[in-house]
Amino acid sequence: MRPSTQASGPARRRVATGTAAAFLGVAVAFGNGLASPASAAESTTLSGIILGVGANESQRTVTWYSADDTAQKVQLVPTAQLANGEFPADAAVFDATGGANIATSGGYNRHATITGLKEHTAYSYRVGGDGNWSATYSFKTQDFEGNYDFLFYGDPQIGSSGNIAKDQAGWQDTLDVSLGANPDAELLVSGGDQVETANTESQWNAFLAPDKLRQYPWAATIGNHDVGGKAYEQHLYTPNTDRSAPYYSNGNPTSNTSGGDYWFIYKDTLFIDLNSNSYATSQGGGGDAAHINYVTDVINKHGSEAKWKVLVYHHAIYSPAAHAKDNDNKVRRTDFPTTFSKLGVDLVLQGHDHSYSRSYLIKNGQKENPDEQPGAADVYPGPGGVLYVTSNSASGSKYYDITKPDSSATSGAGNGADPLNPDSYWYNSTQNQEHVRSYVKVGVRNDKLVVENLRSGTCQAPNAAVELGQVNCTNTPEGKPVGSVVDKVTVHPYHGNGQDLQVDVPEAAPGEFGWTIDGYNGLVDLGTAKEHDGEYFQANGKINPILVSDSRRSLAPWSISANVTDFKDADKSFSGAYLGWTPNVLQDGAGAKASGSVASGYDDNGQGLSVSRGLASAEQGHAKGKAKLGADLDLKIPGSVNKGTYRATLTITALSS
Repeated sequence: MRPSTQASGPARRRVATGTAAAFLGVAVAFGNGLASPASAAESTTLSGIILGVGANESQRTVTWYSADDTAQKVQLVPTAQLANGEFPADAAVFDATGGANIATSGGYNRHATITGLKEHTAYSYRVGGDGNWSATYSFKTQDFEGNYDFLFYGDPQIGSSGNIAKDQAGWQDTLDVSLGANPDAELLVSGGDQVETANTESQWNAFLAPDKLRQYPWAATIGNHDVGGKAYEQHLYTPNTDRSAPYYSNGNPTSNTSGGDYWFIYKDTLFIDLNSNSYATSQGGGGDAAHINYVTDVINKHGSEAKWKVLVYHHAIYSPAAHAKDNDNKVRRTDFPTTFSKLGVDLVLQGHDHSYSRSYLIKNGQKENPDEQPGAADVYPGPGGVLYVTSNSASGSKYYDITKPDSSATSGAGNGADPLNPDSYWYNSTQNQEHVRSYVKVGVRNDKLVVENLRSGTCQAPNAAVELGQVNCTNTPEGKPVGSVVDKVTVHPYHGNGQDLQVDVPEAAPGEFGWTIDGYNGLVDLGTAKEHDGEYFQANGKINPILVSDSRRSLAPWSISANVTDFKDADKSFSGAYLGWTPNVLQDGAGAKASGSVASGYDDNGQGLSVSRGLASAEQGHAKGKAKLGADLDLKIPGSVNKGTYRATLTITALSS
């Protein structure tokens, strides 16, 4: 037998403890380790379940509502370990926290953070507690390094059309279309305005209805339609969130409003998400100045941990429709861009204006290169060049038409015309409004960002604003079908005046920890016990040597232990407690250190080897290698034991993390 447990690879990962066992002697037995079936789920008491992003790629959050104020948790297991759909007894458990919802929502909210995920693994999870579990949902992890795609969705704003069911249908279809075309997308990023009315649970229920939101992590963003109540915070828990007063528009986190700024790192991307509803100190919060300080602090502390810096907030400062001329957006357009340029931000994702636009590269609030052409397929930002993208409606609940440039200015906070394209604002390279649903796909690559705006619908249903006659639509499935490209640009980063060098290092084999009997696993024959003055019998011997091998990169600790059954001969027996031993290391290696001696229970009225006792172990950080372990056995049997040939089984267990 060569059982083993494997160690983890790169940093920010955790590997669960594993065990392996073999037996010396003639008996071999295995247990399946599965619990008896859980009680039937009462999923009607648990609702609004949504998978969220964690602080890094090895984490996820789960948020849900409960009708009862009870202790709850998330159970998690690799999907391959489910037995007939049942969770094993050793499934990972993550305790939930939360509190009472606002009166109009009713019930209670709960959230938990899943940690220690491994890459390339399918997981299944459920929420609740013993006897009251939700249905089981699944998600998968992918490579924790390298290229990946994420999808960005603008303003589902369920309820905005006046018909929740139609809005939900469009939202569901966009998720189905986008993830059907991109099943390996790793994040779903929000542009804000999940719902029309902040505390209307029927709208939240419709937004949360698609099962895709339980399979892919949602990176929430707060919009102006989300901010007016606590439901946003109660439905959408986010990592590393600063919920102090400056990041609330009214400066009061305890009021009936939502807020907060947060950040997370996914692979090589630092995401920073802002509550752009707080933009002026006259409202009571910290305004744009507080956000600038927050972004500066996060990038100074964590910017070096990532290749890319992506900001997300709701209120688009460079967009093509009516909101582009709002006074509050003109304030943000003055406050934000210079700081974003100085901090090396690569991409800014925005919502709010229910239309699509992609800016020119913007540096310090102005077009970086006056010669950059409208709709360029490739752009090359110099130091400080930032791309701003505004996404159209993901649900079809509301669209805003593109507005004409005015004469307020051609740079800075104004909305003047583009000299190269007078029908567009000076800052927009591309703008589009077809009154069809769309989403943005961002391909994060080693040395470029690929940004695409893709159609997720046509004029046909589901498209609530069109169906209800609120806007006209002339798009045809033949001319501009679902999945077709509205706009695509590749951003090639600036590398200074030198030459940057890059090399991909593949993941090394993780190595392996295991043990085996060294040589032939014959019967350990202790011979004929010798009588001592009629008081007891004594026999001595040695276990078959055990070879331990550890080639893991993690250099994690390990231990080998053993315990013995009772000695039996037909219907006669005596306790395994009478067997003791003195472990020793026969060949140094793998950090092996022998455990202490264990006396026969005959000597000290103890339990001897009838309970698990250490043979040898190694500490964290030990050297790789091999070790050979042995032990001298000492068996003392009371003189009252009947004559016979007795056998027992020594079970050996290996543990490592």
